[in-house]
Amino acid sequence: MNITERQKEILFAIIEEYAELATPVGSVTLAKLFGVSSATIRAEMAKLEEAGLIAQPHTSAGRIPTDAGYRFYVNSLTENPESLEKGLEQNPLRLLEDKNYDRNAHALEIRVSSQSRADHAIRSAVDSLVDMTGNLGLATIGDQLYLAGMSRLFTQPEFSDTSRVQAVAKLLDDLEPWLREAAPGDPLNIFIGQENPIGKSSGVSLIISKFRSPYSDKSYIGVLGPTRQNYSRVMSLVRHAGCMLEEAL
Repeated sequence: MNITERQKEILFAIIEEYAELATPVGSVTLAKLFGVSSATIRAEMAKLEEAGLIAQPHTSAGRIPTDAGYRFYVNSLTENPESLEKGLEQNPLRLLEDKNYDRNAHALEIRVSSQSRADHAIRSAVDSLVDMTGNLGLATIGDQLYLAGMSRLFTQPEFSDTSRVQAVAKLLDDLEPWLREAAPGDPLNIFIGQENPIGKSSGVSLIISKFRSPYSDKSYIGVLGPTRQNYSRVMSLVRHAGCMLEEAL
């Protein structure tokens, strides 16, 4: 997509601010961040909106990312796969720094390595992802789909609308057979909002990692959460969980 470097930085700032605060991001906030006038920011935001990367949910409100904006961001994160496995801490965009990553990864390893059974190890990894991301965690264990953290997911402000909750519930009903039939092939798979092959209207992102286990060469672990989330941290943790389980099991 043909946008300038500054427009890209503004887009990424909107995504990160919105992930943290769950409120539309205004030009005044961005102007302070970039050291330019609000008028300059508004002009750049207008171009990003024309490109379909951000949207204005209400008149006089700030902007929020669209699914296309999130996809552009995620593609930027995955241009260097090695950085994901290292906690995404060396990405030159400076948007992937997460001081808690090493601590979380270490805690994940301790919880999983303390389990002697494969199914317990997978469940522990899922439970850890729930604790670390606030999303719903999931994994395939044989022919079963293990889910944890549904109450954590539904405390997110996006799910104050009961219709959104129902849409997510329907997605989860169809998820296990879809995983079995589609068997996504990449080590890390990210489906954002409308990209989801099931539950397109649920407004969530599915981030899953494929790994080999005693149950299948195509086992999956991951999280499901609102499209508004810290993709750099969540993607790196999910990928780490998959790699660690494959090595341990």
